[in-house]
Amino acid sequence: MDNIKEKIEEIVAKIKGDKSLTEDFKSDPVKTVEKLVGVDLPDEAVNKVVEGVKAKISLDKLGDAAGDLKDKLKKLF
Repeated sequence: MDNIKEKIEEIVAKIKGDKSLTEDFKSDPVKTVEKLVGVDLPDEAVNKVVEGVKAKISLDKLGDAAGDLKDKLKKLF
């Protein structure tokens, strides 16, 4: 399980660090993940990784938005 979590973290970092990969992931997440992993995974496995990557990216965006909101609230007070 830790291996999958580490791989998801690695994939998220690559996707967030490269606009081309971000666009590729948006248009075809399965193919992009398989390309980044370097292995043709069974659909069930790759779909779990894709969902994990999507969840991590969403959480990161939520965290960024929460941080921005916190900064704005601090400025008000």
